Amino acid sequence: MNAAGVVFALLFYAATLLGAAGLIWRIRDYARTPAPLKIPTTPAPTTTGGVVLRMLRELTLFESLFRANLWIWLFGWMFHVALALVLARHLRYFTEPVWFWVVWAQPFGLYAGLAMAAGLAGLWARRFLVERMRYISTPSDHLMLALLLGIAGSGLSMKFLSHTDIIAVKTYALGLILFDWQPLPTHPALLLHLFLVSLLIAIFPYSKLLHAPGVFFSPGRNQTDNPRERRHLAPWAAQLEKAKH
Repeated sequence: MNAAGVVFALLFYAATLLGAAGLIWRIRDYARTPAPLKIPTTPAPTTTGGVVLRMLRELTLFESLFRANLWIWLFGWMFHVALALVLARHLRYFTEPVWFWVVWAQPFGLYAGLAMAAGLAGLWARRFLVERMRYISTPSDHLMLALLLGIAGSGLSMKFLSHTDIIAVKTYALGLILFDWQPLPTHPALLLHLFLVSLLIAIFPYSKLLHAPGVFFSPGRNQTDNPRERRHLAPWAAQLEKAKH
């Protein structure tokens, strides 16, 4: 085990603990937030099955974003789908033997990295080129996009510009999971890539990037449109009503 391996092992463990704690805290906070009103975004389904289908369309197709702004939907959907393929491709470093569907994803994941960078570039460009977006953009918006582009760029550079020892990288990754630390290649692009990924894991639950769990708790998406058939009563309101009687 070399010095870089020790430093990045500690960095990964710390980032994972910080990210997991933050994720649990945010989801708990979302779950505890009351929804006193019946406010589904119409047209809305009137059954639970319809809500499930709506949520599936929202998660996979970004339906509401498609209706709101086609250009943002195009770049956003491109980035998220490409990210999913890239993550699937990276699972080969953490599995032995490699799962069959991860093997199938390898060629798609490679080109998905380019699509991921293109989607991020489009999303960042609109914050400069669209006046309204430029006005409401904050430094954190730019920093998050720069961080994601840095991860994509450093990863692509190891494929197309300067290769690293992927066998040693996989040995190191498996060692992290099994708590059997192994030497880490000191390739500059690899070290930058791993540092940026660790940073993203650590700050993800505390940033604007945490919208995936939030959609499940959005009253405009997860409620059925049946106020006439069934009275909507928040838990705290039910307790007050019960106390009166």
